[in-house]
Amino acid sequence: MPASAPTLTTARLTLTGHAAADLEDCAAMWTDPRVYTMIGGQPRSREDVWIRLLRAIGQWTAFGYGTWVARDTAGRLIGELGLMETRRAITPSIDAAPEVGWTLTGDAQGQGYASEALAAILAWTDARIPATTCIIDPANAPSIRLAERLGYRLRTTGTYRDAPILIFDRAAPLVNPGAIAAR
Repeated sequence: MPASAPTLTTARLTLTGHAAADLEDCAAMWTDPRVYTMIGGQPRSREDVWIRLLRAIGQWTAFGYGTWVARDTAGRLIGELGLMETRRAITPSIDAAPEVGWTLTGDAQGQGYASEALAAILAWTDARIPATTCIIDPANAPSIRLAERLGYRLRTTGTYRDAPILIFDRAAPLVNPGAIAAR
């Protein structure tokens, strides 16, 4: 079980574990209405982002998985993506599997970065975790389409903070035992 995030790379991105140095970039991201409108509807204070950042670091130690910071080849923050243990007060509960989440900066949205980063994250995850879940605001059509492309299937509409929330589940693809033996 890793105590810190492994570095993942894609054609356009480098995903690393959160670090204290990421605070200002992450805090700026969470004040952009293009970011928070579908994720709670309110900007996050620098203090709240700091707590999120510390939680992201700690989840790797506690669970062996967590979230990554994605940056492009120029070093610009693209977003935060990965696995979370949130223990949200959602009805019905989603505590049976880690929650996958993605948040991209406003300027990075709609350019395929989330698909690219999540493909790398799910490849890493599928080798370790049998199932994941995600929640999406019913009005967030781009995230619903992305979740479905990644293999998430709608389980139900739940309730979170007195509002409807879509709950999606995804099972890791089964590995062909013959392929493993042939290696």
